[in-house]
Amino acid sequence: MSELVYIGLGANLNNPYDTIRSAITALSTLADCEFVGQSKIYASKPMGPADQPDYVNAVVALKTSLSAHDIFSLTCQLEQAHGRTRNGEHWGPRTLDLDILLYGDNLINDDQLTVPHYGLKEREFVVFPMLDIDPLLVLPCGTALSDIAKTLAFNDMNAI
Repeated sequence: MSELVYIGLGANLNNPYDTIRSAITALSTLADCEFVGQSKIYASKPMGPADQPDYVNAVVALKTSLSAHDIFSLTCQLEQAHGRTRNGEHWGPRTLDLDILLYGDNLINDDQLTVPHYGLKEREFVVFPMLDIDPLLVLPCGTALSDIAKTLAFNDMNAI
């Protein structure tokens, strides 16, 4: 059985636009995954500390027979391949951040993963890119993503 997985991408260090393009290419060629689509690429203001560069963000959708934990492992490998080091800093600058936003309609909450992503409904830099891929997307809780988008400001984002 295959699941539709949405992966959020973000970067703000070391030529982030090129990093996001490279990561999209890598995600689109993962074994046991079929590339479904990608959002536009956006520039957005950072969450957390404001004394860091703006972010570049996008979302990719894949159909996969892999488990959510297998996808998580692969995304961690891709982050490391793009120079990501985890130093425990929350919302700090990074070379690449990959988050599993949705994994079908599955609800996962364990030591490794929380899916749907815990901040999905509050983050315009994932909501609007997800709508680029599927304007009719409904979250596992039954809420239309377009309804959530109406509550978020789009003014801190620009397609690039």
